[in-house]
Amino acid sequence: MNRITMKDIPADDRPYEKCLRTGPEGLSDGELLSIIIRTGSREDSSLALAQKILALNYPSEGILGLLHLSLPELTQIKGIGRAKGAQLLCIGELSKRIWKKAVLEDVATFSNPEDIVNYYVEDMRHMEQEQIRIMLLNTKGVLIRDVLISQGTVNASVVSPREIFIEALKYHAVNVIVVHNHPSGDPAPSREDITLTRRIMEAGELIGIRMLDHIIIGDNSYTSFKERGII
Repeated sequence: MNRITMKDIPADDRPYEKCLRTGPEGLSDGELLSIIIRTGSREDSSLALAQKILALNYPSEGILGLLHLSLPELTQIKGIGRAKGAQLLCIGELSKRIWKKAVLEDVATFSNPEDIVNYYVEDMRHMEQEQIRIMLLNTKGVLIRDVLISQGTVNASVVSPREIFIEALKYHAVNVIVVHNHPSGDPAPSREDITLTRRIMEAGELIGIRMLDHIIIGDNSYTSFKERGII
């Protein structure tokens, strides 16, 4: 089969030219990726490489599959080296940071579980490992710092109240919110999650730092310990 190059595509239909003519919103996911990739390989055009990247997670989530892919998975495609692979990973990370920045600008204080979920959902619902983060808040509920406390395996992560409150004291936080994900997609709390929550609450009461909530993020769903009456 003969290789199709960009020169074989009519000028107006080439992704770069099409972008200039219609704007990026007029491009398909594959065309957008091909512009980012820029160059193809001896075997494939940049557009063909882009389609191969999208196919790695087909038919699960399309372009969202980029948030699941690792560097080894990307570089298994001939024509995607470490530099292009790292570039694609950075695009996924950039999109998550833009989302979090937009949420921060809309939310003055984190008193509503839905606001907390919106802040973390693009980061955490795609993760293949369980991760525990804490939000450190001042007296008005304004976010001082977001700290990664622990990253574990597919279904477990280890953390102690001591680690949490070392960070809270370091940044002079008055309140903390614990957030973690369940890679299974089911946000129902485990017995270990409930035990950990109670230990954190008890430790916080001793040193005067209040635990406001514990949020578990699943796939387009969440559990708030505050809403459930556990806190």
